[in-house]
Amino acid sequence: MKVKLIVAMDASSGIGKNNDLLWHLPADMKFFRETTTGHIVVMGRKNYESIPERFRPLPNRENAVLTRQADFEAPGCVVFNSLTACLEHYRNESERIVFIIGGGQIYNEALRLDCVDEMFITHVETSLDADTFFPACDPADWEAEIILEHPADEKNPYAFTVKKYTRTRS
Repeated sequence: MKVKLIVAMDASSGIGKNNDLLWHLPADMKFFRETTTGHIVVMGRKNYESIPERFRPLPNRENAVLTRQADFEAPGCVVFNSLTACLEHYRNESERIVFIIGGGQIYNEALRLDCVDEMFITHVETSLDADTFFPACDPADWEAEIILEHPADEKNPYAFTVKKYTRTRS
């Protein structure tokens, strides 16, 4: 099983506010869609509920939702009560990648469990008023490679750079 994480954050590590994204960047959404299509996306309940209903579950991906609510139902999704239970469920997965897609609590838990092999982080060139942040990581644990640079344009109000971070194991 390969576990990867995908996130977009501003210069202050902000990833959201009021359970919503901080920006509308179609070029980054396209990167997200192309990267995760055909794979498994793991998200917290709040993140799932923040996706507009017409886009739930995210198409062409197996959607896994994490919640402590015993009776929570998410049509078309697999529901787990913990990230550990979710990863255990997919432990023999060899064809598809498990993508951790947020939110903040789920990113924090994935990094705490030390289960992430690679991270795709979109660094958005702005600082906005976020209330949810990506957890700090030790840069010494990761090797970074720029895989996409996109300038601000008429459809994307902020420039951004996508970096792939690969875990450096000792």
